[in-house]
Amino acid sequence: MAASDDLWTVQDVSAYLRVPQETLYRWRKVKYGPPAARVGRHLRYEPEAVRAWFREQAAA
Repeated sequence: MAASDDLWTVQDVSAYLRVPQETLYRWRKVKYGPPAARVGRHLRYEPEAVRAWFREQAAA
C-alpha cells in the first residue's frame, strides 16, 4: 500500500483540520464531521473522505 493510501488517525485529521482531537470525538457523538470507521477500538479516516467533507463545509 502506498503512503498516500494510508488511513488517517484522529491525530492526523486533527492536524489537517486544525481542530482539537476532542472536537472530532464530540462531532462523532453528534453525527457530524468527516466519516470515520472503527478498527478495533481505534478510529480511522479515509483521507479523501475527510477532504470531501471539508470541501462540502466550505461550499455551504
